[in-house]
Amino acid sequence: MALSREDILLLFDVDGTLTKPRVAIDDEFKQFLYNEVRPRATIGVVGGSDLEKMFEQLNGREILEKFDYVYPENGLLQYEKGAEVGRVSIAVHLGEEVLQRFINFVLHYLSELNIPVKRGTFIEFRNGMLNVSPIGRNCSAEERKEFFEYDKTNHIRQQMIDVLRKEFRDVDLTYSIGGQISFDVFPNGWDKTYCLKHATKGTSFKEIHFFGDKTDPGGNDYEIFMDSRTIGHKVTSPEDTKRQLKELLNI
Repeated sequence: MALSREDILLLFDVDGTLTKPRVAIDDEFKQFLYNEVRPRATIGVVGGSDLEKMFEQLNGREILEKFDYVYPENGLLQYEKGAEVGRVSIAVHLGEEVLQRFINFVLHYLSELNIPVKRGTFIEFRNGMLNVSPIGRNCSAEERKEFFEYDKTNHIRQQMIDVLRKEFRDVDLTYSIGGQISFDVFPNGWDKTYCLKHATKGTSFKEIHFFGDKTDPGGNDYEIFMDSRTIGHKVTSPEDTKRQLKELLNI
């Protein structure tokens, strides 16, 4: 018997999965999601970014209505059927003393880091995580691409994470590289699997599929991709996501 919309949940990463990195969703792909995919399956989006960045990339507040589930910041904020239903706070969890110790260390580390380009907003404080960017989130699109290529060879982000793991081994923190210029820092267990307990509460999905591009160890899609509750799909681009959806749903 074919699965109904209530039987199957499709969860999507944003960058590299529904959109190209930090670019707005293609209108044709968006219509494909809403007109072809949504009638066949429950759909949700789970990203590391905050809600405003989701709005920027996915065509504004309409995602709260078009997606059944919207999970910014790995699901530490939860929106279902257009309404906020819950949130947790890294500031409350870690406490101000630990938080400031961490931020001060990161800023000191970055002050001594020599890379080709530095811009602004090196630490972005989000409700459920810290986002750390060695180049700074105010870089241009071209500078973003250049840093991404530079980081592939010089491993700036991974080296920084290795130092932070050693310095803050007494704090229950996870470090996750995502996107092109930054990495996320959050308490252990606050990765993208956090959204699953909310998505499955009061539901009876027979299948939960996750689509993401950063599915290798250390990537911010890895934990949910490997979780026993999900069927993981590694994608390389929005076009690849569309191709795999057509195969999965027989569109």
